[in-house]
Amino acid sequence: MIKDCLNVIIGKRLNMTAEVKVEEKQVESEVVIASVEEETTVKVVVEEEKETKVEEEQDESKPKGVEKISFFKEESDFFSDLKESEKKALSDLKTKLEEAITENTLFKESPVKVEKKKSEAIVTEEEATSEPAVVAEDSPKEEAKTDANAETIEKESPEEEVKAEAVDNDIELWGVPLLPSKEAEGTDVILLKFLRARDFKVNEAFEMLKKTLKWRKEHKIDSILGEDFGEDLASAAYMNGLDLESRPVCYNIYSVFGNEELYQSRENLLRWRFQLMEKGIQKLDLKPGGVTSLLQIHDLNNCPGLYKKELWVAIKNAIVALQDNYPELVSRNVFINVPFLFYAGSTLLSPFLTQRTKSKFVVTRPANVTETLLKYIPAEEIPVQYGGFKRDDDTEFSNEAVSEVVVKPGSSETIEIPSAETEGTLVWDIAVLGWEVSYKEEFVPANEGAYTIIVQKGKKIGSNEGPLRNSFKNSESGKIVLTVDNVSSKKKKRVLYRYRNKTESSC
Repeated sequence: MIKDCLNVIIGKRLNMTAEVKVEEKQVESEVVIASVEEETTVKVVVEEEKETKVEEEQDESKPKGVEKISFFKEESDFFSDLKESEKKALSDLKTKLEEAITENTLFKESPVKVEKKKSEAIVTEEEATSEPAVVAEDSPKEEAKTDANAETIEKESPEEEVKAEAVDNDIELWGVPLLPSKEAEGTDVILLKFLRARDFKVNEAFEMLKKTLKWRKEHKIDSILGEDFGEDLASAAYMNGLDLESRPVCYNIYSVFGNEELYQSRENLLRWRFQLMEKGIQKLDLKPGGVTSLLQIHDLNNCPGLYKKELWVAIKNAIVALQDNYPELVSRNVFINVPFLFYAGSTLLSPFLTQRTKSKFVVTRPANVTETLLKYIPAEEIPVQYGGFKRDDDTEFSNEAVSEVVVKPGSSETIEIPSAETEGTLVWDIAVLGWEVSYKEEFVPANEGAYTIIVQKGKKIGSNEGPLRNSFKNSESGKIVLTVDNVSSKKKKRVLYRYRNKTESSC
């Protein structure tokens, strides 16, 4: 018995040690909020550690293309790729939708709900007309009140036939016909989004679709693109570039909410957010194999209102409305430059979100912004302020490939940019994730007797430095040599770079 007790104690200590190690690792890297159950989250973190070790064992000194990582790949919209149970659910939903549209019952309440309302009304009427035991029979005031209640119930009683709104057979959602018999290419894509949002429960998905259509009509969403919400809100979000799967990327800038007036009018804020979503959907290709979702980036840098209840209420209302009426149209919500306060506030949102919505939340601290974004967006599509190479109105680069080299701790690597022309201009971009390195640039002529030209003197570059761009006009053939010296004794450095040879014919 003593031996069994010791085994239990030792086992508990081992488990506690393992949990602490995992938690420490999660603090250093990006955090996935309630993406799945706790055990699965731990498993994912451990697997990522193993993948990192394997990468370190590879030959890191050789230049290579930037590795494209895309976690949580979306499910296929092709009917042939669905499971048998999913195929049946889709067919059943299409049958229900076809009947509801052709028989003009799409917006009519189900008989079960109508009967329930009738029963509730009858019970309420009986309670209201029954004689209260504590009230005197000759009390005119109470009699009048009882009569008034009975009259109100009589008016509200749903005994009359529920009139259904007329349904147009050409009814559409996001430009896609919903009537299954029209056999539109995108109908299955739309219906699968509602099914996945409700775990392929046909009745729940059907009710969700009906509520969305009703909500859009009540809030006049189809005409929202023409509304003007002012310049301040216009600067709170913008579309810029594509992710690794060619999805449009939307950047949400929370620093503008230093102006409290922007979220004091919740209705105005919500309508602006719905408009932004509708604009993003216009960039999608809602058909099997097409791009059918957006990537949302939320920048919380200098967000002044995270301690204010009004802003959290506005955020909650927006997230819940988007979750309920725009299912599966966002592949991931990536929160960057996240302050510590956000972790506490986000727990307030959790009860209002489905597990599937939570699984799409990714949160990262300021030190890991570029590294996190690179998992979803190519370097050439990440704006320069987030550590990528994308600049507004850039005329220097177009489709040049981005390469990567890894510098081991305590070592240095050189990147050579050749110039075969006797005259021309070399242009290059370079970024080191986390920097904290020594860096220099030189031009080495092909003629062995010529002198090496210093383009950029060696200097130490701090962690806050963004991507660097430089150019050199050469009058003879040779090469640019970029040297990165990793002064860290523990951490490897990822170096991203691209270059272009500009000649008179290419300018």
